[in-house]
Amino acid sequence: MPHKIAVIGTGYVGLVSGTCFAENGNTVICVDNDKTKLEKLQNKEIPIYEPGLFEIYLRNFKEHRLQFTDNLEEAVLASDIIFLCLPTPPNEDGSADLRYVLDVASEIGTILGRHQPQPYKIIVDKSTVPIGTSERVREAIAQHYSGEFDVVSNPEFLREGFAVEDSLRPDRVVIGSSSQRAIDIMVALYKPFVRSGNPIIVMDERSAEITKYAANSFLAMRISFMNDLANLCEILGADIDNVRRGIGTDSRIGKRFLFAGVGYGGSCFPKDVKALQKSAEEAGHPLRLVKAVEDINADQPRMFFEKIKRYYGGNLEGRRFAVWGLAFKPNTDDVREAPAFKVCDRLLEAGASLSAYDPEAIENARIYYGNRIDFTEEPYKALEGADALLIITEWNEFRQPDFDEIKARLKAPVIFDGRNVFGLEEMARAGFHYESIGRPPARIDQAS
Repeated sequence: MPHKIAVIGTGYVGLVSGTCFAENGNTVICVDNDKTKLEKLQNKEIPIYEPGLFEIYLRNFKEHRLQFTDNLEEAVLASDIIFLCLPTPPNEDGSADLRYVLDVASEIGTILGRHQPQPYKIIVDKSTVPIGTSERVREAIAQHYSGEFDVVSNPEFLREGFAVEDSLRPDRVVIGSSSQRAIDIMVALYKPFVRSGNPIIVMDERSAEITKYAANSFLAMRISFMNDLANLCEILGADIDNVRRGIGTDSRIGKRFLFAGVGYGGSCFPKDVKALQKSAEEAGHPLRLVKAVEDINADQPRMFFEKIKRYYGGNLEGRRFAVWGLAFKPNTDDVREAPAFKVCDRLLEAGASLSAYDPEAIENARIYYGNRIDFTEEPYKALEGADALLIITEWNEFRQPDFDEIKARLKAPVIFDGRNVFGLEEMARAGFHYESIGRPPARIDQAS
């Protein structure tokens, strides 16, 4: 039986989740107070780039299973399950800012209180929230409403660039609740998403909340470990790619998240690592390993910058660099906490000029940089008059470029690769001075 769902917040998680709930036959009302965003969504435009999302959004919008409004009251009263997909940005001390979540929870309580009695409601924390938030949401609602409702923690595990696949076919669903009534309804909601047999894992609310932070922090730890190891490989003359293959084939370790680079970014890993560390400190048990993960990641863009600076004898004044890749990862236009920005900021401060290309993130980057960077709509155009090419996001279109064209447009055949896109022998044969992460440089004079 289809469910009536309200999704509060049409950011990345809310829009993808709401669209995918509608795709499985539910009626979904998405609520946002951003008039510009709503106007786009109501006029067959989506405000984010995510492969595969537009097609299912358009289909469900046309079939009236997916609606968009700024009327929170209408959505709350019409729905049985209300998902909170609201931002939880970091405070200055690294803790998660819960004002949006708690303000909306209070509004929901006020709405329900004005229209008592109401049928049983489930309010779902889909946002990434600190441990104990479900109790705080329950309290915020109960201050205004005495009817039947439950609060459930249902963390998302979406990968930007693969979010539609992850939402429609999740490798697991975590439901945090102490209410069997709520559990039964949530399990029924998610059953169509796990037809291939992937698990629905039921646990208490606090365990569900910490599971989200733990998952992201563990993946961030793998990235930072490999980056730290890559820096050691450069000092000792080893090749991090060989090390990665050597450990990644161990079934206890696995191959994923073992690629060295200029660090992780995005809306989740940096924020969640900080929030978990802050929660641990408040509990009197600082997580030393998590702190190291954060420190290594913060240092990685600086080390890439220093590599470039060292090659040019410590002086970048007047140099020009072409940058390929601005998004924090491929297949998204998201530039939040993007390592590319951290590298570009340092280069600009050192007196260099930049031209940059990204398949999807240029407009978001332009909001941040304005005219401080020359943005191009074509990758090779960015190379004109540049001293070197910097690869910072590993978009697929960068993997097999025309090296002759690159050499013809650059002042000198020099590439700094922050994602280890190319092979060392390949670059030596192509006649480039090539420096990457955790591997020895490939120099022109090495070509046979």
